[in-house]
Amino acid sequence: MASPGFRSIFRSLSWLTLLLISIDASVLVTKRAPNGPLAVRQARTVQKTGLPGSWQYQGCITEGVNGKVWKYQIINENTNSATACLSQCQRFGYQAAGLEYGTECYCGDDVERAAAGSTAAPESNCNVACSGNTQYLCGGGNRLSWYLWTGTPLYVWNYASGASAGQYQMLIGGVVVPLLTTPGVNGKYTFVEKYGTGPPNSTGAYELDVSQINNPSLAWRTMHVKTDVFCSASITLPDKAGRQINIGGWSGTSTFGVRLYWPDGSPGVPGTNDWQENVNELSLQKGRWYPSAMIMTNGSILVVGGETGSNGPPQPSLEILPRPPGAGVYTAEWLQRTDPFNLYPFLAVLPSGGIFVAYYNEARILDERTFDTIKTIPNMPGNVNNPAAGRTYPLEGTSMLLPQYAPFTAPLGVLICGGSTPGPALVVDNCVSTTPESAAPQWTIERMPSQRVISCMTALPDGTFVILNGAKRGVAGFGLAKDPNLNAVLYDPSKPVNQRMSVMANTTIARMYHSEAILMQDGRVLVSGSDPQDPDFPQEYRVEVFVPPYLLSGRPRPSFTIANKAWAYGASIPITVNLPGGGSARVSLMGAESSTHGNSMGQRTLFPAVNCAGNTCTITAPPNVRVAPHGWYQLFLLDGPTPSVSTWIRLGGDPAALGNWPNFPDFKTPGL
Repeated sequence: MASPGFRSIFRSLSWLTLLLISIDASVLVTKRAPNGPLAVRQARTVQKTGLPGSWQYQGCITEGVNGKVWKYQIINENTNSATACLSQCQRFGYQAAGLEYGTECYCGDDVERAAAGSTAAPESNCNVACSGNTQYLCGGGNRLSWYLWTGTPLYVWNYASGASAGQYQMLIGGVVVPLLTTPGVNGKYTFVEKYGTGPPNSTGAYELDVSQINNPSLAWRTMHVKTDVFCSASITLPDKAGRQINIGGWSGTSTFGVRLYWPDGSPGVPGTNDWQENVNELSLQKGRWYPSAMIMTNGSILVVGGETGSNGPPQPSLEILPRPPGAGVYTAEWLQRTDPFNLYPFLAVLPSGGIFVAYYNEARILDERTFDTIKTIPNMPGNVNNPAAGRTYPLEGTSMLLPQYAPFTAPLGVLICGGSTPGPALVVDNCVSTTPESAAPQWTIERMPSQRVISCMTALPDGTFVILNGAKRGVAGFGLAKDPNLNAVLYDPSKPVNQRMSVMANTTIARMYHSEAILMQDGRVLVSGSDPQDPDFPQEYRVEVFVPPYLLSGRPRPSFTIANKAWAYGASIPITVNLPGGGSARVSLMGAESSTHGNSMGQRTLFPAVNCAGNTCTITAPPNVRVAPHGWYQLFLLDGPTPSVSTWIRLGGDPAALGNWPNFPDFKTPGL
């Protein structure tokens, strides 16, 4: 028999109040106010109206047979709701979503639900209130409230086939596992490798002459470096010889190294010059491992960031070569703060002035004289469930500058693809782009067809970009990435956002950590390297080419002749053209690049104005140094999408007098 105290409590409750006392979260319980009427509220339901965009509720479903339906998990202890979850999934291009346990949001694609073996569950199983809106239910224990995007697709990937997919071809067996590759103005391609990569007798540097591809002993010329170039930087100088400079290295004196090569010879004609280096005569002020470099508007060389070498502390500073009298280094708080996720930062001269730098998940514009920050760009989006995902080594995405078109008044676009997360690595499956010079720049997110880290990207002369190499799991470093990404993706910025990517051909060769990709003069992409020091993926000596679809269409190549190969800004440059395809002439200028660690230092794509009368055309050179920095560019003629073989031209001269630098006995200089 109940105690008198209990009977007293029982009598004070109506039967309706008792009915409302429930641990089932599908009922909203309210208490009677003292001496007031009983307030009864409606039962909780799954949110089906007022949803963002074109989302529709599909039902309550189980988790997968062997794990989660969707891998992208967002835990919102106090803010989870269908509106918040679906908005986040939509922003990152996911067309399926689920909510679970009241606090968890999942993003993905519906094909993953089917593949996971998820099945329908009773609606009563999805009975936990949303942590951010207790009016609604957000799944249950091991049960998902499932939503689908039913409107215009958030992304469209094109799946190319046949010639439209491009093609990987074997080029030559290699003698070197390169760390870094650079096209030379002599029509050849330089390869440098870190110590300990190849055979014990490796000299660390080679040059490839593709005109001798059928005779490997003539195709490869042995060269030499004196110190370890492991994780160094390279660019092509604007001097009249188009010398290549390599900066930094692995440890000791190599981190201070400044190495120069004057390309000589020509296709079919062997050169004799070699890399020149003497750290006692010419060196950096600070030792640097994983730095970046670029040519500034005054023609000098800017060197940014890195570490002190041998897995040492950060080197959070900038310096200039040649060293101005009395100049030291500029210490950057933003490099110190974001170490170790900011290595090999992406750099660019901006048309409106200033230097763009992207590192880790941040970006800013620096004053080109003082290096003070003049604008901070909002942080880059990362993964849908982790804003801390990064884009530079060791999280290592890849970056390009989007094409610039005459009259060059539009702000410069920057594209960065892939990356990974600190801690447990979840590789990024999107590209982000922005225009840093805009008044209020924001990042646009575009999903990629697959996750990608330690990848490369190469600009093509028709204004498109090919993304290739890399892995689907892990981060950059020895043995730290798995699941090679064998697929090439073509990115076409002329198409609408989220419709720009085409899935292209596959390779059979895993190109993991320390792989490269550069544009060749015939419009193909030279693909090399892979040195992950992983028993699953051997050191890769084989050199491939990716042949873009514009060379497989059967259309004849255009050609041109040009006399003036040293251009002044704004000059009118006559060329004689042959357009067998009958199209209208276009020309592109492709900046000399050096490829390593997803960074193509020196890359730039410009489409100057061209006017033709018959087969005589006049190109108007880019107007100034901020639109097109001093240096060497490959000039291509395009007939429709089909490019000619390029000719190297030099733009803007050598204002920093690098041709007379360095003035030391161990270095040969070309003069001005």
